[in-house]
Amino acid sequence: MVSMDLGIAVKSYQFGERAKSELIICSQLCFALTGFSDSERAGGRRMLIMLMESVRSELQFAAKSTGQSEFNKAINALNVAISLLESNQPEQASEKIATAISASTTPAQEAWQVLEKHGIF
Repeated sequence: MVSMDLGIAVKSYQFGERAKSELIICSQLCFALTGFSDSERAGGRRMLIMLMESVRSELQFAAKSTGQSEFNKAINALNVAISLLESNQPEQASEKIATAISASTTPAQEAWQVLEKHGIF
């Protein structure tokens, strides 16, 4: 585990947990999209891509604010997921989102250990 100060630990935990929750929602919506009719799918896909782009912006902010490289890994996985969704491959996009969830969870877990060590949790 990389040494991190308390301020970075708090930010990493908050950003990681928030990203994880948002990415889970994106993944669930990818699966839901597979059940949409053809007439609904294009609009649903556009809205989901907008949501994923917003999550990506938050991940970029997290990466810059904390210096945690795992957030960049999550961004890269989310970029691939967006491309897959644009190519009408929601199931594959959901799989890539799982990679982003895993990457976002790592800094939160590391931060939890630091915060617990300092008696904050």
